[in-house]
Amino acid sequence: MELKKFRLIDNILGAVVLLIASVTYLLTIEDTTSFWDCGEFIASAYKLEIGHPPGNPVFQIIARFFTLFADADKAAMMVNAMSALCSSFTILFLYWTISHLGRRIVEKSGDSLSISNSIAIWGAGAVGALAYTFSDTFWFSAVEGEVYAMSSLFTAAVFWAMLRWEEQADEPHANRWIVLIAFLMGLSVGVHLLNLLAIPALVFIYYYKKYEVTTKRSIYVLLISGVILASILYGIIPYLPKMASWFDLLFVNGFGMPFNSGAVVFMLLLLAASFYGIWYTYKKQNYLWNTIILSFTMIVIGYSSFAVVIIRSQANTPTNENQPDNPFSLVRYLAREQYGSNPLIYGESYSSTYELKTEKYYAKLDGKYEKVNGPVQARYKPESKMLFPRMWSNSSQDHVRFYQTYTEGRGKTIAGTEKKIPLMKDNLKYFFDYQLDWMYFRYFMWNFAGRQNDIHGTTPGDPFRGNWESGIGFLDKARLGDQTTGPDYIINNKAKNHFYLIPLLMGIIGLFYQLGKDKHNWWITMLLFLLTGIAIAVYLNMPPYQPRERDYAYAGSFYAFAIWIGLAVLAIYDVVKKRVPANISAIAVSTVCLIVPVQMASETWDDHDRSNRYTARDLAYNYLNSTEKNSILVTHGDNDTFPLWYIQEVEGVRTDVRIVNTSLLGTDWYIDQMKFKVYESDPLPFSIPKREYLYGTNDVIQIYDQVKKPFPLKVVVDLVSNPEAKVTGQDGQKYSFFAARQLTISVDKQSAIANGIVSAADSAQIVDTITLILPENKDLLTKAELMILDLLANYKWDRPIYFVAMGGDLEIGIRDYLEYSGFAYKFVPIKSKSTLGYPGRVPSEKMYDKVMNVYRWGNMNDPTINIDYQNLLSFTAVISARNIFTQTARSLIIEGKTEKAVAVLDKMQEIMIPAHFPLNCTLLGSLNEHSVLEAVDIYLLAGARDKGIALAEAYTKESFVSIDLFSKLYNGFYLSKSDIERSLSYLVMLADVLKNRGEKEKAEAIEKQISDTLKRIQAV
Repeated sequence: MELKKFRLIDNILGAVVLLIASVTYLLTIEDTTSFWDCGEFIASAYKLEIGHPPGNPVFQIIARFFTLFADADKAAMMVNAMSALCSSFTILFLYWTISHLGRRIVEKSGDSLSISNSIAIWGAGAVGALAYTFSDTFWFSAVEGEVYAMSSLFTAAVFWAMLRWEEQADEPHANRWIVLIAFLMGLSVGVHLLNLLAIPALVFIYYYKKYEVTTKRSIYVLLISGVILASILYGIIPYLPKMASWFDLLFVNGFGMPFNSGAVVFMLLLLAASFYGIWYTYKKQNYLWNTIILSFTMIVIGYSSFAVVIIRSQANTPTNENQPDNPFSLVRYLAREQYGSNPLIYGESYSSTYELKTEKYYAKLDGKYEKVNGPVQARYKPESKMLFPRMWSNSSQDHVRFYQTYTEGRGKTIAGTEKKIPLMKDNLKYFFDYQLDWMYFRYFMWNFAGRQNDIHGTTPGDPFRGNWESGIGFLDKARLGDQTTGPDYIINNKAKNHFYLIPLLMGIIGLFYQLGKDKHNWWITMLLFLLTGIAIAVYLNMPPYQPRERDYAYAGSFYAFAIWIGLAVLAIYDVVKKRVPANISAIAVSTVCLIVPVQMASETWDDHDRSNRYTARDLAYNYLNSTEKNSILVTHGDNDTFPLWYIQEVEGVRTDVRIVNTSLLGTDWYIDQMKFKVYESDPLPFSIPKREYLYGTNDVIQIYDQVKKPFPLKVVVDLVSNPEAKVTGQDGQKYSFFAARQLTISVDKQSAIANGIVSAADSAQIVDTITLILPENKDLLTKAELMILDLLANYKWDRPIYFVAMGGDLEIGIRDYLEYSGFAYKFVPIKSKSTLGYPGRVPSEKMYDKVMNVYRWGNMNDPTINIDYQNLLSFTAVISARNIFTQTARSLIIEGKTEKAVAVLDKMQEIMIPAHFPLNCTLLGSLNEHSVLEAVDIYLLAGARDKGIALAEAYTKESFVSIDLFSKLYNGFYLSKSDIERSLSYLVMLADVLKNRGEKEKAEAIEKQISDTLKRIQAV
């Protein structure tokens, strides 16, 4: 077959694969925002605002373009559609890549491009590309507004472009492909840095095409590829902004010019020098240096997209994270300083000793750059450092305890700490067991062997949470125990995807086939596989207890493995054609192998289909509409903040509410933004001056209780910024301190009533003075806590303040003054004890209106909608929706409003259907079970006996099904003793509820079943 004809058909089949992927992803995208970073990305793209470090301006610009074709309420869908199209074009490039590599194998085998060989190559491309299309990790990123789909597209495009260069390398102007790659690399920095990991593979493509291959030379090329990667990652990306900052310092402080003027001059000089170098090398016909300078220039041009970040930051957009409006703050923004850093080759362990050091940095103050103290940093002592430190995080005692399960008391003793430096064998055990096996190979097996469920797994060896599972019974039973029966949310989880190891085996066949037929391209593919897989696991050096699964980081590695899945078609064809005519073999093998991606699609469709689901958006709506007009809503994490940013910034919902995120409130730039008016939301009345909350200043503040009695909070807060009220630290420097533990706030009763903070009917309960008590065992205040206290010190009772999760980690004594408001708690001048299970004050009629008329539930009572683990967790554990209903119903029945209480519980039953939200899901550890028992009790108390008994019976049935699973033996132990105990304890409580409400016979039946179950379990 002529090459021209081959390419024509190849392009047509590529278009078919593209169409299949596009239809798949567009049919399954989420119609609105998703959880985690998606709300932030969509919001920041919609108005070109500044998202979290290190920024993604290219993603934002392209996403903004897509949103131009829809109204605000469809903007999120358009960004998700952009991700879907980026992903489908990634599949197209994968198809072309596999067909190219397949053609190289045929050529190196000495065969011609016959019809049969061509069919086999096309089959290989289709099988590999479609297998990746329906793989778990890639599909997940393909249907949401995140950066990973676009990042994958850049990786696929540059890898394919380098293969195109390799094909045209001996033709004139072939180096245009290299220049294009350089531009794409520069642009990709404005999406995600993962694309840069393709560089070593690209360098080897160049080397294999242009030079004679020797072992020694190959080692040198590997080193050179590392140098090129490091030059971009540690040279161009950080040092161009640093050099711009040096120029800006000179122009601003030296010449009195405006901020960023020096940076503009630097960029103009850099581009002028680059263009001169291009012209000069072209004039001298030095094509190598001409290509190098051209490539450098194109990287810089692509990287210059970050000018958008500075320009938009100067506009003080509502979301302006890190406020990178000048080169110095841009350097910190790109370096992700707020997240800290992990050791890599040599550094600290969790038990290392250290000294505290403070470094200075330049900040904008009074129209100049001024050097100020940065955050206190730990400088670890050399004798406590180790090679290849994996167990390094001491930020949490949970991390330390996790590490100690590997060290088991072993280690090297050092002076200054009771903890021991881990032995290298334990360090490596953690590396292989947790960082590689659990945090990489588990994800790899999800995609090519099968997945157990989508329940977040944090601990290796957990038999129920997020393991890989093949569907081969004896193999899965040997690894995870007998889990053939049990509760649906575990056993029949939609994410239980069984591939029977077939994609894995095909990938292994393709790997060895390419190794035998085309060692050079095998090494190129292997480099891509390793550097986007295991190398990332090494680089990230993850501590334990990650808040979410991290498989998205390894999508490039799974992309490379899909190449081998495709090449397995050629391997099988080579065997079959020896016994069957070549044309028939090619068609038959390609057709049979296409069953693999079809089977994968049949398994993965239901858990990746997010269509018609609005839960994240409506959760944000409910948070905001738990508050009154012109409120302040204090949030804490990603999922109680980013969806709210989205719905305010994009859909314009409740823009009168000021969201205050405590995770960000420890930063100077965020505090600055809280002092601006945004939409209808007035500034926050902070009084502490900027010098006292600058980055690195008062990040934590010591509590010195000087008065030992209640003292006005305003006076104590004012002392923080008083230059005369300082204590001397061990380093001889002066520091602010917090002078009291018992803090009083005066209450303006008339203002509180007039502004709807408290109703006039409750005026007799209003206290004259609120007293906040800081815990005796608390010696430090975080900057976020300090700023919330500053807010309360200057509070005029003119706008309501709400706290999500009763203030979360804030330990400032507010919990005795909170009123239940559904998805948030209102700070009120009425004292009442609040806990998560039993809120103190519940305004029954307001809550009735909210749960019956205001709150939205995102179609989650539709049995056809995919309610995944994140939604299950969000609505049963993070915010227990059933608890909102039962607390409302309890408050109504206390007031004798029986019919309304029953109506609220009926609404709960309508929304929280057990098919999506089990009555018993003890594996999640939440208020859910407690709320179900509350509902039974309230139904019976209200006289709705049939409803209460039906709910009790359904709960009992689910509980014993769970106990049957958890009590199965595995390696001589119960699969989960703790979950057996939790389920049994709730059943005992249910029996007590039934007894107390006159259902003695039902209670005794449950008690007998408990007794029989215990006997059976103990007998085993």
